[in-house]
Amino acid sequence: MKDDPRQGPFRHAGQDLESSRHVADSPQARSSAYRLAFADPDFLLRDELRPVRLQLELLKPELELDARGIVSTVVLFGGARIPRPGDDARSAALQEMSRYYEEAQRFAHAITERSVATNCTENVIVTGGGPGVMEAGNRGAKEAGGCSIGLNIVLPHEQVPNGYVTPELCFNFHYFGIRKMHFLLRAKAIAVFPGGFGTLDELFESLTLIQTGRMEQVPVILFGEAFWRDVVNWDALARAGTIAEADLDLFRFVETSEQALEVIDGWTYSGKRGDIPGR
Repeated sequence: MKDDPRQGPFRHAGQDLESSRHVADSPQARSSAYRLAFADPDFLLRDELRPVRLQLELLKPELELDARGIVSTVVLFGGARIPRPGDDARSAALQEMSRYYEEAQRFAHAITERSVATNCTENVIVTGGGPGVMEAGNRGAKEAGGCSIGLNIVLPHEQVPNGYVTPELCFNFHYFGIRKMHFLLRAKAIAVFPGGFGTLDELFESLTLIQTGRMEQVPVILFGEAFWRDVVNWDALARAGTIAEADLDLFRFVETSEQALEVIDGWTYSGKRGDIPGR
């Protein structure tokens, strides 16, 4: 147990936890009621404790990132199903998309070179920590000699963190909402590669937060213009009036990591945000 200068005169909770493991065996001591509340999984998993669990998921990564001095991140979203070049894919279309694995790797490598110059406190790559594009991002960061963050989540089917995430910065979540908050808390730029429902969810939540002024404007970069124009009719949204024309300036299309870096370095918001009802 590390000494905590803020502990003061009171006995540390860790000491009581250790003591509780060595109590004499008795029906009373074996009862779940006798467990320390913070060391009782059955208690912590009660429905009534959901607010506490939400707070814990917010605090654990936040405290660790603060302790390491990480000030800003570059977020990398993208599909888990996009294969490494040369690997078998589920379809010819996915096989073709393996180029985005390489581009994500190159982008993360270039960003991390900048991060290393700050002793890995600025521009730290953060991904969902899984396979596909996420793996490519963490891999590029590791190959550049820097650190990267992985925000994994427990899913019904097996998902393990990829082997390129910095182990001390690899976090696991139960709540999607808290995980998405951590993606954006330190975001300096958001790079989005082709993906499925999860990627679309992450992209549109980010755009909504920026559009409504709940988040500062940061570069939002969509890799693969043909893909994004095929899956989302952006212009139709503006024509219908469900978004403002100016909202189309909240993001940029790119094809290469070099173009993405140019967008980040020269980012300006040229439009005027549309009226938000109730503002």
